[in-house]
Amino acid sequence: MDVQSIAYRTDLALLELGGSVVEDRGDRLVVRTPHNPTFHWGNFLLLDRPPAAADVPVLLADVDATFPDSTHRAIGVDGPTSDPDALAPLVAAGLSLDVAAVMTARATQAPPRPNADATYRPLASDEDWQQRVALAARCNEDHPADEYLAFMSSKARTDRALTQAGHGAWWGAFVDGRLVSSLGLFRAGEGSARFQSVETDPAFRGRGLAGTLVHETSRWGLAELDVETLVMVADPDYVAIRIYRSVGFAETERQTQLHQPDRRVSRP
Repeated sequence: MDVQSIAYRTDLALLELGGSVVEDRGDRLVVRTPHNPTFHWGNFLLLDRPPAAADVPVLLADVDATFPDSTHRAIGVDGPTSDPDALAPLVAAGLSLDVAAVMTARATQAPPRPNADATYRPLASDEDWQQRVALAARCNEDHPADEYLAFMSSKARTDRALTQAGHGAWWGAFVDGRLVSSLGLFRAGEGSARFQSVETDPAFRGRGLAGTLVHETSRWGLAELDVETLVMVADPDYVAIRIYRSVGFAETERQTQLHQPDRRVSRP
């Protein structure tokens, strides 16, 4: 399968660097992350086009058979745009549609209100990485605590291994030694580097931390990773997209994902 979307191409490149296995079945890719089975977007199908309505039951049965130990369903649809009407049969079957903005930049500038109070640097020590997991938990309190901490601890181990192998770095903004904003930036093939999981402590939002961190990390990445294009995926309806635009990112395509957190629960 020839993947068209730069978002999915960079997703797949990072997943494979982190130990995920990608199987090409011609009209779809099967992505598995054996060391982190609760990672929903590390265990999913990527289709080359939206399925016909008549094919949806067979497709969902294939998802369940392919990931027998998972309770979620995650299906990506390749392509630079999204047609909600073509995806309606999957939504009707119980999956939620998420269409993200895919943004790119070849250079960035400081945000309108840069934050000079924090220290911006890559994570290095055991304590830094422990703080990364704790920050993610504070930013995602709607998830079941034990399950999410297990997922994030495994994800952090993978991300730390990628940094130690020289593929990129996980950066943070520290205030008085406390990690209050973080993100990852890693090479993802084709002269591109992909941002990962931009998160800011809810108690520290609105202070210019995320924009400053994205800009500082971008400058480092363009200088040190030997890449030309930075890729960021964002919620088009969330305030953070304005931050990315303010430092120089522009939308170039859309990424289509369909997700059912628990396939055992029927939609009312």
